[in-house]
Amino acid sequence: MTAIRKLLLVLAIALGGLLPSLPAHALNGEETQALKKISDFFNSFRTLKGEFTQISPRGRVATGVFYIAKPGRMRFEYAPPVPFVIVSDGSWVAMRNNKKATVDYYPLSKTPLRMVLASRVNLARDAIIKKVEERNGLTIVTLQDKDRMVPGHLVLVFDNGRNVLQQWIVIDGQGRRTTVSLSNMQPGVKVAAKLFNVPRNGEGKPRVRKKTNFSSSRR
Repeated sequence: MTAIRKLLLVLAIALGGLLPSLPAHALNGEETQALKKISDFFNSFRTLKGEFTQISPRGRVATGVFYIAKPGRMRFEYAPPVPFVIVSDGSWVAMRNNKKATVDYYPLSKTPLRMVLASRVNLARDAIIKKVEERNGLTIVTLQDKDRMVPGHLVLVFDNGRNVLQQWIVIDGQGRRTTVSLSNMQPGVKVAAKLFNVPRNGEGKPRVRKKTNFSSSRR
């Protein structure tokens, strides 16, 4: 898996590897309320700015800042030396490699990003819930994209005391874990629309380099 694909999959709350399919979990009342609380967190803001720290399976650490403006728009900027910027303008997800001056595109509708960038988030409705745990003041939810456009599982870690999403954990087919922790989140901030601009060609269309399949990769 290339580094650029892995960065997108981590951000998109999906996996590149294939995990054995876990059975869907039948939710009880408490678990339904826990999922609603996490969904309510996503629905509590229209714009959001924050910082993130990503730890790769090999222990490599990358940091950066992110911006969200719902519906559909987001931007993740990785701090140097990581050269990537990932942007969604509401229609396309663009991955820009500043070092190589290249951009790859994926339709937003074909990625799991559409679930968390929607105007209204409902995890119980939009995701297949595999497991819900309560541990040390945290709600830990294992889920899968309902449409399974990108196979795999995601673990969301929600801090009940602070009422915020603390981190997500992506696990690949070999059991390797990539963790993204969120911090210094500022909901409701003014976010410049130009942050979500993506390169276009002369016809006003994305410059797609024959790469619109979310699950494809470049060697």
